[in-house]
Amino acid sequence: MRDDICLAFEKLEDDAPASLYPGPSGRFVRTPWDRTDHTGVPGGGGMMSVMRGRLFEKVGVHCSTVHGEFAPEFRAQIPGAADDPAFWASGISLIAHLHNPNIPAVHMNTRFVVTTKSWFGGGSDLTPVLDRRRTQEDADTVAFHAAMQAACDAHAAIAPYEKYKKWCDEYFYLPHRKEARGIGGIFYDWHDSGDWDADLAFTQDVGRAFLKIYPELVRRNFGASWSADDREEQLIRRGRYVEFNLLYDRGTIFGLKTGGNVESILSSMPPEVKWP
Repeated sequence: MRDDICLAFEKLEDDAPASLYPGPSGRFVRTPWDRTDHTGVPGGGGMMSVMRGRLFEKVGVHCSTVHGEFAPEFRAQIPGAADDPAFWASGISLIAHLHNPNIPAVHMNTRFVVTTKSWFGGGSDLTPVLDRRRTQEDADTVAFHAAMQAACDAHAAIAPYEKYKKWCDEYFYLPHRKEARGIGGIFYDWHDSGDWDADLAFTQDVGRAFLKIYPELVRRNFGASWSADDREEQLIRRGRYVEFNLLYDRGTIFGLKTGGNVESILSSMPPEVKWP
């Protein structure tokens, strides 16, 4: 999945109109990393894939497989870890910020976690950065929701779309701003239907649905020009993104609390942002 996404994004780098995006096409740079748990014992690692290009201002597509023991202060927050702190976790995480404010930012993550229990989690959500595009009637919003619904509907017996859509709306919300981060998508955690193969197939289809729809959204928007005011609005909206990731995002907290790679975890931060 990581390789397929990177290839699709590099193709978009190549195809974006040179009149709007001068310079050479970007390419992903891969950087391996290793971790130790809180006791100092080696515990897996991962691979960062980051591209800074002419179309993609900053995009990270990261894979990790980590294991070890949760630190004592963190165990009560993880299902199945209170009595036995051993864990194993593997996943892919993606965040994309584009130069063009007409193209929405996006996040996707899928993962499998094992303690004395085991479960899948993940989802994908879209964040338009211009207020005029942050509506449920916008064509990008409609298409993105349709793609996420299709992934759920293909596994309707174990993946209730309306539940996971509502979960996304409630999760990606900034209480202090009283506003949503984006226009939604799907989000799920602690997913264990009792049929591991079915749960894996659903989680894989979430990734495939993302790979099908998001490059289409980029391509349909990358020919649109933008103004200085659009860029200013984009940078301010990115500030909300930073606030959510640092204050509320469980994935960010999990990574930092389990000795993950800081550069990889914080690669979700936009390269430029404003708080006016």
